[in-house]
Amino acid sequence: MKLEVQNDLYDYGLKIYQDNELFKFSLDSLLLTEFVDIKKSDRKLLDLCSGNAPLPLIIASRHDIEVTGVEIQKEIYDLALKSIKENNLTNIKMLNCNVKDLKNYFPGNNFDIITCNPPFFKVDKTSLINEDLKKAMARHEITITLEEILEVVKYSLKESGTFYLVHRPERLEEILVLANKNNLHVKEMIFVYSNIKKDAIMVLLKFRKNARLGVKIKSVVINRNIKTYQNIFRK
Repeated sequence: MKLEVQNDLYDYGLKIYQDNELFKFSLDSLLLTEFVDIKKSDRKLLDLCSGNAPLPLIIASRHDIEVTGVEIQKEIYDLALKSIKENNLTNIKMLNCNVKDLKNYFPGNNFDIITCNPPFFKVDKTSLINEDLKKAMARHEITITLEEILEVVKYSLKESGTFYLVHRPERLEEILVLANKNNLHVKEMIFVYSNIKKDAIMVLLKFRKNARLGVKIKSVVINRNIKTYQNIFRK
């Protein structure tokens, strides 16, 4: 049973369609969006694992850039299309496919920027996977793994292009190993905390393809009652 609703996309002046039975946009998506730095020379952005497209909606409303979102689940993809139409945004297009199949749609070295808020959890014998497949696909690496995502990024990103990722800190070592394997070198890293006395709840990473070594490490404490996330990393 569909429980479709139209909500405000936080305080961004946009509307977003969601389904109360499916995964809604989250803090992860908003922070990843705010982390992205778009230059005037950047013309094409690819958002992987887009969900109902919060990042494409915000980026496309702010910048004169061609945005492509990719979402494998048809129901969620359809919600993204409704939101794009509702907000009269003409610089977004969505693909309903597995990220692994993008080579069938685009040539290599095609995008200036790639962003991704992927499923965070591996699938193994100890995994506690939601019985609802739609929710499980959003949280667990059922249809694509982290390694496969990074391989797609390596193929799709232009030389010296930028890749932005949000993930769980406990997988940071694995992320860096796999990224390096795919010629993606971390340039910035932000650890996100809900309480500075506790472990980080999230890590935001900025990679550049075939870049020189060298990384900046920052941190931010997020109060979940905050009134706006806009420009949170630029204040």
